[in-house]
Amino acid sequence: MAALLTVCLVPWRWDAWRRRRLGRSVTVLVAVGVVVLACAAEVNRLGSFYPTLGTLIGTSSDPAGGSDLEAGPDGDRLAATRAVRVARSRSGHGTTVHLTVTGRSSHLIRDVDVYLPPGYDDADAALRFPVIEWFPGFPGEPREVTALFGLPGLLDDAIDHDRMPPSVVVVPDTNGEPRLSHDEECVDAVAGAADDTFLSADLRSWALSRLRVRADRPGWALAGWSTGGYCAMNLALRHPAWYGTAASQSGYDATAQDATTGELFAGREDLRRANNVTELLHSHSVPLGLLVTAGIGERDEQDAAERIHLAVSPPVALSLITFPGGGHNTDAVRAQLPTILGWLGTQLPAPIAPDDHPLGTRTEQSSVPAWNAPGPTHTTS
Repeated sequence: MAALLTVCLVPWRWDAWRRRRLGRSVTVLVAVGVVVLACAAEVNRLGSFYPTLGTLIGTSSDPAGGSDLEAGPDGDRLAATRAVRVARSRSGHGTTVHLTVTGRSSHLIRDVDVYLPPGYDDADAALRFPVIEWFPGFPGEPREVTALFGLPGLLDDAIDHDRMPPSVVVVPDTNGEPRLSHDEECVDAVAGAADDTFLSADLRSWALSRLRVRADRPGWALAGWSTGGYCAMNLALRHPAWYGTAASQSGYDATAQDATTGELFAGREDLRRANNVTELLHSHSVPLGLLVTAGIGERDEQDAAERIHLAVSPPVALSLITFPGGGHNTDAVRAQLPTILGWLGTQLPAPIAPDDHPLGTRTEQSSVPAWNAPGPTHTTS
């Protein structure tokens, strides 16, 4: 409306200005500026690049936007939120809490949103729930998933209609601030942040110590959109002892190398190969339920899906979905999420009864051994 009004103002006031040259120049410049801003806002809406102005300029003032409650550093105030969680659970709603997590190994401090499903706080239940780590796309953050995509409401609906088991969903900030030219692709970069370590080892360790979640690999899934889809596949293949499922929504199969990423691996070919989904499927295939989706008009994502399809072999179980219409934008993501949640519901196990281990000490021997994947501090032959 502002763009339309300012454009109409130009001819309406064209000959009415006392200082015509100045008046005409100002109104034309204002009209052009507002039209450009309106177009940029619409492009941003379609692509969900920046949920807020703060994310655009790297000064997000409210990282808890999109969550219901604040739980503090490392979730220290989780217990204080229980009464509200119980009340929401009685009405069939899960609760999304915002907190920060300090990585013990990576030493990174990142914002994290955690969705706790209905029934998590039932007085007579101490069940351990399956977990989904859900990664935003670049340059997104937890608010992209919780507020922009509306994932908590979709989870409530899927759980209520038995399309998926009650699950804890952890939505981390994969990049941190600043965002405008800061794309780390969820890897441990050479001379960069240890994002892989934070998103895998640190977050998993924190969740096992502070939340009632399953510890077995079938009970842990990774999912994400765009860059987050690549992150989900790459981390699941790099850490096969921890994750049994990965879902990529319009993701790709290899890290980008552009102005926003720079050279993540400092020219090391072993690191590039060890973070390439297609090459990992060829060289290090593990038991994994894998979903790869793309819209019919997403050419790059369709090409990546085809490369993954050609690379897959047992024991990977691949599901491919091509969504009609849409594209790489918010509207398409929202329309596709119920299908993706339904698929995840077929993969994730139900909550399990507690055993004798105290909270945070439960360990289980994985049937899939850990892989000593190449990292920035060492090389492999």
